[in-house]
Amino acid sequence: MMAATTPARSNAEGAPKAPPPSFHPSLWGDFFLTYQPPTAPKHACMRAKADLSREEVRKIVKSTNELPKMLDLIITLQRLGLDIYYENEINELLHIIYNSDIRGEDLHFVSLRFYLLRKNGYDVSADVFLGFKDDEGNFVVNNIRSILSLYDAAYLRTHGEKVLDEAITFTTSHLEGVLQQLSPPPNGVYLALEAPLFRRARIVEMRNYIPIYENDPTKDESILEFAKLNFNLLQLLYCEELNKITLWWEELHHESKLGFSRDRIVEMYFWMNGACYEPQYSHSRIILTKMTAVMTILDDIFDTYGTTEESMQLAEAINRWDESATELLPSYIKTFYLYLLKTFRSFEDELGPGKRYRVLYLKEAAIQAYTKELKWRDENYVPKTLDEHLEVSARSSGGFTLTSASLFAGVGDIVSNDTFEWVLSYPQLFKSFDIFVRFSNDIVSSQREQTGDHYVSTIQCYMEEHGATMHDAREKIKELVEDSWKDMVRYCVAPTKQQALAVPRTVVNFARTVNNMYKHGDAFTSSHDIKEMITLLYVEPVF
Repeated sequence: MMAATTPARSNAEGAPKAPPPSFHPSLWGDFFLTYQPPTAPKHACMRAKADLSREEVRKIVKSTNELPKMLDLIITLQRLGLDIYYENEINELLHIIYNSDIRGEDLHFVSLRFYLLRKNGYDVSADVFLGFKDDEGNFVVNNIRSILSLYDAAYLRTHGEKVLDEAITFTTSHLEGVLQQLSPPPNGVYLALEAPLFRRARIVEMRNYIPIYENDPTKDESILEFAKLNFNLLQLLYCEELNKITLWWEELHHESKLGFSRDRIVEMYFWMNGACYEPQYSHSRIILTKMTAVMTILDDIFDTYGTTEESMQLAEAINRWDESATELLPSYIKTFYLYLLKTFRSFEDELGPGKRYRVLYLKEAAIQAYTKELKWRDENYVPKTLDEHLEVSARSSGGFTLTSASLFAGVGDIVSNDTFEWVLSYPQLFKSFDIFVRFSNDIVSSQREQTGDHYVSTIQCYMEEHGATMHDAREKIKELVEDSWKDMVRYCVAPTKQQALAVPRTVVNFARTVNNMYKHGDAFTSSHDIKEMITLLYVEPVF
């Protein structure tokens, strides 16, 4: 926690640096430090019930042979987070669906087929929706289920797909009308307008959808039972991980005494959990949360607390990556730097003997482009164009650092060194994601950050370049956010030879978490807005 009375400090030229902002204290205190897991017999009983339920659902999956029922079953399993247990069976069903033609039939099923196939890497044409438009170019649809399905399908658009752009305009208008006219609105309308299905973090969607599915008159009791058991078991695993991570965080704060930094370790874990929720990625979540914590401290030093000279010294020490580099650092950073090195050494143990070499990749991913931003800030420099701004600010957004680190930490089960080297070459997929993160952050935080010592945001840069108002610049940046989504979707449906499909999927998973954290403001820095969801995920089981 940062004290409100932190004094102003001086930059390299001796001018006073504005006092850094006060961040609210942790909302969780020692809650997860005192977490007590259930007894071993109770845990074993829960697992035994889940194992039985999982196999009951497998029978349902294997016995489903009608195309509409296949589509509904797959989307249900995905929204409940159960699809990870039936990957082979679902892939077989998707292959059948891909080779089946339902063109010209029910718009709901056409939309659902398009959504599931494109989401899972099949390059299917959007022209299938042209048959649902009248002679004047308007979509012909008369039920809310089809509108919702078309809305979700359309957000898997790539560049130049006019029919999907038009579908988004059409369905958004209709859903907003439904929201205003009906009270309460039908299930799913509010959630859809908050975020289309493809852009929702899986763990959040899982928790939100269980009660929706429970109230569905067509629900299958076996699927519902497994969904609840599975969620509660995952919750126990997540709480154990939170306990370990919170202990690490407390030790770091005790040793480094960096009280000015944001105390958001639970929120950091929630963020990384959204990107990789599967139970087999426990070590990956722990590593990624620790990396996020380190990046947050670095960001707070570079961006709000440290002087330019101190920040440049820290950047040089990180590039040297050696204990002897502490001689470069001011006293208040030395302990943190040593703990940083210690943390990365611990990653070797987390990854295990067969994957320890990946720590080298993690180190490379951790080095960021802060130094030029510092120069911009201190010289009050405004980049002449948005492109010039993004050449530096996109990479320092942290997006590439975390997505690449997740792959090196084992998410997606990537084993090819060629893939790792391709990732480190910073291909366009990761550039698009970094731009997306930068824009998403700037939309919600630019006004707050400009009250202190910060370099100009992309929004202010666009205003200067085009003579635009703040409102018009923000609207333009929102359009560019949509372009970034189109880029990421394109890689999902047309992966290159150098990448496995797991790579763009991992990037999209992180994009979903960014969407979740920055939808209505900077929910990481001011985390009250996500406290309820964190409570639902980690405190309250499902009954």
